[in-house]
Amino acid sequence: MNPFYEEVYRFVKKIPYGKVASYSQIAWALGRLNGARAVGRAMKYCPESLPAHRVVRADGEIVGFTAVERKQRLLAEGIVFKTNGKIDMKQCSWHGEKESS
Repeated sequence: MNPFYEEVYRFVKKIPYGKVASYSQIAWALGRLNGARAVGRAMKYCPESLPAHRVVRADGEIVGFTAVERKQRLLAEGIVFKTNGKIDMKQCSWHGEKESS
């Protein structure tokens, strides 16, 4: 497997319940300043066991053919959406703080 993809998956696995991270946040956390698209490619192939629904666009918009299902899952976790339908990224973003495993 691609070593970068493995790094992405380790990061995504740590996103806590009730929080989200953007593709660009993940890229930055992994030292790939312009790597948001690479994170997106990795997520296309991510294992089903990962909380992939917690990875969203930087502007808080949820897109794609699974958008409705992902939004429902995020709402169930308490993710806050603005009146424009986008996630309140200021309130709900997780930046990869160190947490105990």
